[in-house]
Amino acid sequence: MDTNVITPEGHAALKQELDQLWRQERPEVTRLVQWAASLGDRSENADYQYNKKRLREIDRRVRFLRNRLDKLRVVEYSPVQEGRAFFGAWVALVDEDGRELLFRIVGPDEIYGRKDYVSVNAPIVRACLGKAVGDEVIVRTPESVKSWDIESIRYHID
Repeated sequence: MDTNVITPEGHAALKQELDQLWRQERPEVTRLVQWAASLGDRSENADYQYNKKRLREIDRRVRFLRNRLDKLRVVEYSPVQEGRAFFGAWVALVDEDGRELLFRIVGPDEIYGRKDYVSVNAPIVRACLGKAVGDEVIVRTPESVKSWDIESIRYHID
């Protein structure tokens, strides 16, 4: 599957992060670096060294986000997807013991900080793609084979 896909919400979040870094954090850290540099000896100036390092981190993340946003393809919801598990779907699985697993199928750039988002490249997602409610999903891992039934597929959270 294409690893350069993202949901509209994920794309908006990355754009917001870029805007926050570029318009708010970077100018503030730049001001702190200038202030610390004006104090004199930079070799023993912890404020200068810390903020200079932070400025490099911000610049690195800004470069990454600009490059990544240019490569990403936003995948919008289509009514044709309804009833089957495709990109952007919320999928609820139930195992033979009745335990439920709920997750959203998203791009690899969206999974960080969210335990309920799973990358489209994950084995469990690949096993679900194209399946409908009631279908069995079998995932083979090096340790075992796990089986679930698809309980529900939604494209919008209520």
